[in-house]
Amino acid sequence: MGIRSSNCDRYRSLIVALQEQNKQVFLVSGGFHCLIAPVAAELNIPPENICANKLKFYFTGEYAGFDEKEPTSQSGGKAEVIRLLKEKRGFKTIVHIGDGATDLEACPPANAFIGYGGNIIRESVKARAPWFITDFKDLEEAL
Repeated sequence: MGIRSSNCDRYRSLIVALQEQNKQVFLVSGGFHCLIAPVAAELNIPPENICANKLKFYFTGEYAGFDEKEPTSQSGGKAEVIRLLKEKRGFKTIVHIGDGATDLEACPPANAFIGYGGNIIRESVKARAPWFITDFKDLEEAL
């Protein structure tokens, strides 16, 4: 889901509630790590819990592309990240929250998907999500 630094407050409360229950929170994005890392830091999400594309530059400073080895640089990348989290970290249950088609595609291997429309409501996500929210307070109340 697209998280903008100026909107961190709407996410912070849910993340704190999850972390208080010893749940790990990850940011999985097709966006760029260098843009997501400051937001993750503001939300107290450790850098190792960011799964996003990394930019590459030549020694001259010119843009050289992105790291094609990152799962999120490929089609189906979010599902691959979730599969790897289960495999490498031993997670049994992963709940994925997102606002786009690539988020829907990640369930399975995610055990559950929650559609989010707080930034933008995509009708295809809303129609196919087993649970669709526009405010994280709904999730906090369910915890």
